[in-house]
Amino acid sequence: MRVIDDAGEMLGVMNTKDAQQLADEKNMDLVKVSPNAKPPVCKILDYGKFRYEEIQRLKEAKKNQKAVVIKEIRMSVRVEEHDINVKIKNCIKFLEQGNRVKVAIRFRGREMAYTEQGKDVLLNFAERVADLAVVEKSPKLEGRNMVMYLAPKKDK
Repeated sequence: MRVIDDAGEMLGVMNTKDAQQLADEKNMDLVKVSPNAKPPVCKILDYGKFRYEEIQRLKEAKKNQKAVVIKEIRMSVRVEEHDINVKIKNCIKFLEQGNRVKVAIRFRGREMAYTEQGKDVLLNFAERVADLAVVEKSPKLEGRNMVMYLAPKKDK
């Protein structure tokens, strides 16, 4: 295996027993850093300190992540103009907050015969918020619901 000491200097290729003995002399641990390499790369270091720094690095990365929130807006096939305007206003508010929006139409009873009208309502909705949103998933029928996903545009 290829061995690197605690200062970061390459000690060369040696067998496992010699590398472990070298680590024991320095009162440190022999840790496989890259086990898939040919030959595997090991580093002589303090494993407790290594684990602590790794955990700190993961915490910092987690702090910088942003949770993806999906807000849902429900409509029906027979939605009126004023209702659509209210839903669009709410959708714009969600998009400005940086959230994704799931726009759904529920088909009840005999409304299943009007799935094309439902698709038209969703596409019209998407056109009206096109300046703030991009259609992430186009309208698709899932059981008795037709669903479309909108995401906020990146260029602001």
